[in-house]
Amino acid sequence: MNNVTWKIKNFEDLSIKELYKILKVRQEVFIVEQTCYYLDADGYDDKALHIWAETNGEIAAYCRIFSQGIKYPETSIGRVLTNTKYRNLKLGKTLINIALQAIGTHFKTSECRISAQDYLLEFYKSFSFEDTGKKYLEDDMPHTEMVRK
Repeated sequence: MNNVTWKIKNFEDLSIKELYKILKVRQEVFIVEQTCYYLDADGYDDKALHIWAETNGEIAAYCRIFSQGIKYPETSIGRVLTNTKYRNLKLGKTLINIALQAIGTHFKTSECRISAQDYLLEFYKSFSFEDTGKKYLEDDMPHTEMVRK
């Protein structure tokens, strides 16, 4: 297996090259692969902690986390992805575990709310997220709001 390095950085600490790689992989997965046309640079990146796995000079997995009161009253995790080239490495579980640990460390809470694509509901339930019953289309894709206490 390739050597994987995990990184957590504030927006201000990202290099231009790192920011470019983040935006590129998010566009590859969410816009091109999922054929979902939306503005990815949504004005929230500067308020997030960015977490990613890097291997071979590429981002293999990524998410961003927010403190309480930015996206929801609770902390939140968003833009969760695994680069198509690295899905065989099963990095998603490690990514979410690191994100939840970072929420505890940086924001001193375990409470978290997410907007989950419906095909990932069981995945998030394995991290103690619960379905709030709020279901909706986001960018023409079925989503469910989930919360973790």
